[in-house]
Amino acid sequence: MGEPKRLKKLYKKPIHPWQKSRLVSEKEILCTYGLRNKRELWRTEEELRKYRREARDILAELALNPEDEIANKKKNDIVNRLMKYGILKGGIDPLDEILSLDVKKFLERRLQTIVYTKGLAPSPKGARQMIVHGHIAVSGRKIFSPSYLVGKDVEDKVSFAENSPFKGRAETEE
Repeated sequence: MGEPKRLKKLYKKPIHPWQKSRLVSEKEILCTYGLRNKRELWRTEEELRKYRREARDILAELALNPEDEIANKKKNDIVNRLMKYGILKGGIDPLDEILSLDVKKFLERRLQTIVYTKGLAPSPKGARQMIVHGHIAVSGRKIFSPSYLVGKDVEDKVSFAENSPFKGRAETEE
């Protein structure tokens, strides 16, 4: 079976924990997107940092050698991954677009946010509870994680689960 590994944190805390402007903006984001705590926000910020770091590395490799096959393959992979989720729009220079992303783009693609914006839940916190309790399905498959990133191709397939009591209520209202 192997030696159990110690799992590392998926986020980094802010260097200055008591900056008022950062605290106010974090609180606003938490309320808008219905996040449970700041760790969820920090995890999303860490994911954004990862993509920016990859984009900077690819830009540096392409500056040295524009015909580098490996760098071009990495560029295509990262751009296709972000376009699949609808985070990138597909502009002229996608690497510059990656560097200009903000955390709200990632939070907009969470299942919790999409359930709320589609009107399946009355509030972001309500959307979170419906997902955790198994009332929401994506392409017919129940998803229990509110942080699940929904791709553009399956965004319209987000609905109530087959055995959810909310499904019957939604059909009678229409």
